[in-house]
Amino acid sequence: MTPTARLAATLIALAALAALVMQCVVSYGLAGGFGAMLWVILGYFTVLTNILVFASFARMAATGRMLSAGWLAGLTLWIAIVGVVYHTLLANIWEPQGLALWADQGLHTVTPLLTLAFWLAFAPKGGLGVMDAVRWLGWPLIYVIYALVRGIFTQKYPYPFIDLNVLTAGQVAVNSVGLTVAFFLGGLVFVGLARALHGQNVAA
Repeated sequence: MTPTARLAATLIALAALAALVMQCVVSYGLAGGFGAMLWVILGYFTVLTNILVFASFARMAATGRMLSAGWLAGLTLWIAIVGVVYHTLLANIWEPQGLALWADQGLHTVTPLLTLAFWLAFAPKGGLGVMDAVRWLGWPLIYVIYALVRGIFTQKYPYPFIDLNVLTAGQVAVNSVGLTVAFFLGGLVFVGLARALHGQNVAA
């Protein structure tokens, strides 16, 4: 990694960490305890993916070594979808205030935009293909299964489009397929961008 890329990785790790800490503070006040807070926030794809972003960029900042092209593209796709889904489907269903607003924007706007900017400017992009877009479906599919299993036992679902208390199993299946298609198409976009930009970044 170049010094500039390493500095950028450090800043992104700090930004993701700050957003996660703020969310923990907000959720602690709502849940009324540390264990309850952890259980609640670890049910969200947004939080779990921001943790992946923090861990990945903290590792690059600490070691000075770039992670693989496949992992960074997949990570960027996942966190970008977090931002897109939030701002198109979820942002209008609640109006956070104060610290909750800062945490919300950090998790859904700042971290996705910074991660995308890093990927465009610094990440290696060689060798990515259609099969990578297929492999990148793994994390969202694992999450959906995890969220549904949690919901079956607790009767609480993190997102309205997988809420079996309101929707039928068929509707949830259709929504899940739709999200899978969206992730796959997004992955194809990243593969296309990677091929177009390959060789133009300077942070091998």
